[in-house]
Amino acid sequence: MRESAIRLLSLFSGCGGLDLGFEGGFEVRRESVNPAVHPDWDLTPGAADGWVRLGRTRFETAFANDIRPHAKKAWVAHFGKRGAAESVYRTGSIVDLVRSHESDGGVFPKDIDIVTGGFPCQDFSVAGKRRGFDSHRNHDGTMTAADAPSVESRGRLYMWMREVIAIAQPKVFVAENVKGLTNLADVKTVIENDFRSISTDGYLVVEARVLRAADYGVPQSRERVIFVGFRKNTLRKEALEALSMNPIPADYDPYPPPTHSRLAPGDGLLPHVALSVALRGLDEPDVSADPSQRKYSRARFFGKRLQGQSEVNMDGIGPAIRAEHHGNIEFRRLSAANGGANAAELAAGLGERRLTVRECARIQTFPDDYEFVGKGLPASEAYKLIGNAVPPLLGYHLAKRIEGRWGAYFKPGA
Repeated sequence: MRESAIRLLSLFSGCGGLDLGFEGGFEVRRESVNPAVHPDWDLTPGAADGWVRLGRTRFETAFANDIRPHAKKAWVAHFGKRGAAESVYRTGSIVDLVRSHESDGGVFPKDIDIVTGGFPCQDFSVAGKRRGFDSHRNHDGTMTAADAPSVESRGRLYMWMREVIAIAQPKVFVAENVKGLTNLADVKTVIENDFRSISTDGYLVVEARVLRAADYGVPQSRERVIFVGFRKNTLRKEALEALSMNPIPADYDPYPPPTHSRLAPGDGLLPHVALSVALRGLDEPDVSADPSQRKYSRARFFGKRLQGQSEVNMDGIGPAIRAEHHGNIEFRRLSAANGGANAAELAAGLGERRLTVRECARIQTFPDDYEFVGKGLPASEAYKLIGNAVPPLLGYHLAKRIEGRWGAYFKPGA
């Protein structure tokens, strides 16, 4: 652990999209970064033309967790190359980990500065059944036996993230979920209030905000709601006052400003990054040497009225990458008979196929050195890991925003 590191505890970590974003030190397309908005960012040339490497931040992951063994396998393989020990990642249900910690106190590390986590979103997503707090799945993924869902159900796992925050007492926490949560009854308000009541001194939870990934250089229509909370007794007086205002003064606002826009140019913003830019340079699967580019769903075309049966628009941003695999991954290219619009590629003899694992990873801004297939990782699991992740570049924006204001937020030695 670096001497100046800000120690991060990651929950619902998956394959580490948010963790990678908070740590930095990965490559993205040059078009995904706007130096006019962020002249302070440390950028160096990437390994290949058209790429830039984002500088490392002070954040360092001290603990990560997910219930899925394949998530740990992918996380350890990638973060191990960055120096992380395998022991950093704990598999298992967050409910079981909290109970184990309460029993012997040996699960969660001490001296944690920030807790991050994307609590399960299936019960709030417009693509699901939208049971919300009344999820019929348990914390371990099994169906509930009782008629009434309990505090251990999947839709209430944010309460167990709340328990971890109460244990770790970080200076700040960042939680994220799908945009659909914001228009499901009063769910957003309930969650904000539950987070505010953590511990005796409590947390100042600023109003949650929806961030559109495309506005931050991510070539995708994904939208996420972000919750940010600060432990009150660690804040400087002026920070406490500023964060309590509505709107929050720009110098203290924890939410990053957009860098890209659908309506660009204007106000120093760049245009959204198109798929033609994001997927540039990838060989077709049959000739690629990249195992993640060679693999793609073979589910047949079921008709455009169903989910995941459309062809991506190479001149626009990509669809929100979902965690499902069979038949729900959009087509990279449809045949002419099925309404394909990519005439040039069809004329070149390229056949109908869905997006590859690597193409989905590119759309999420995972770097090409993140290996999603092979070494015990099947393609079907790779799609799930990528679809469940926070785009690393979006996470980087959040990390740099908070890191840049760390000294203004917190009392010395707090």
